[in-house]
Amino acid sequence: MGQIEWAMWANEQALAAGLILLTGGIVAVAGQFQGWYFAAYAIAAGVFVCLLEYPRSKRKKGSTMERCGQKYMTAVVKVFGPLTRNYYIRAILHAALAVPAGFLLSTILGTVCLGIASGIYLLAAVRGEEWRPIEQQPRERLQVEDTMKQPPSNPPPRPPPDARKKQGVEVGGQVNPIPVEAE
Repeated sequence: MGQIEWAMWANEQALAAGLILLTGGIVAVAGQFQGWYFAAYAIAAGVFVCLLEYPRSKRKKGSTMERCGQKYMTAVVKVFGPLTRNYYIRAILHAALAVPAGFLLSTILGTVCLGIASGIYLLAAVRGEEWRPIEQQPRERLQVEDTMKQPPSNPPPRPPPDARKKQGVEVGGQVNPIPVEAE
């Protein structure tokens, strides 16, 4: 069996946590909950986490499906270099972002999810994983003659392949598929 790439799990968990934080923060601000300033923080933290986690990392083996529009956010994440590539830093960042949002009931689920993502990122960092961008590789252009097949040489109905190997008798310069016996 192959080895699990924990960063892929952490990425999905953190993206979901960011969306949950954002939703809980919007509910608390719109409902004018006590401690709404924690909800405003949760909205900002949720947006930040979603933007950071939207680009997927390239897998070590196999192919990785790129998210729609990921290439734009990948460029932003690449600019920050080791701050965004290192999973130790991401684990600490997510744990720190989760703490203030834990003081409000509507954002506690996002806090728990972000804490779990932080733990998974820590595990990925211990196992030596690192964020790598998915870069598009230029596609090789296929030659037209390589992809085109030759059309059939005889009209349908065609005989089976083993019967095609046998040549018919020529009559008047043409090949007759049905042999005619001379009398």
